[in-house]
Amino acid sequence: MNKTDLTFLKHFAMVIGGLVLLTLVLIAGAYWIYSGHQPEPSKIAASRTAARIAPVGDVFAGETGLAAMAAAKAAAEAAAKAQVAYDGTLDGAVIYEKLCSACHKTGAGGAPMLTKALWASRITQGTDALVLHAIQGYQGEAGVMPARGGNPSLSDEQVRASVEWMLGNLN
Repeated sequence: MNKTDLTFLKHFAMVIGGLVLLTLVLIAGAYWIYSGHQPEPSKIAASRTAARIAPVGDVFAGETGLAAMAAAKAAAEAAAKAQVAYDGTLDGAVIYEKLCSACHKTGAGGAPMLTKALWASRITQGTDALVLHAIQGYQGEAGVMPARGGNPSLSDEQVRASVEWMLGNLN
């Protein structure tokens, strides 16, 4: 290597070293400026965190607990009654297709499909008994009928309409 090349490499190394030093000084300065700055917490993130860590249930003990549980149950029932399922329709076919068919078309949970043979023993109980079972829920030897088909916002009239529709459409 000649003397010119060595001089160039020496100066080039000094420039690179100076740039590295300048970068480190800028990083340290930025860190020093922003180390005291606390960002404002996001309200959306805070609400999501609160929802994520909210307790799943409550524990009640003694008479106070029983009263609180009864009040909570009454509030839940009132809220369910305030809602109207399927726009309040009394068309049994609509209710069946939107809710009942999930089990009664497939036989899930022991639900009888719409065939006369599967409903013969149930029909002898009478329509009122079947409607009562559908409203309150029922657990028999063959399976389970959840109260109101699992939709607490169904009215008694809607349950009756769907049961009567099912009875009228047995194959």
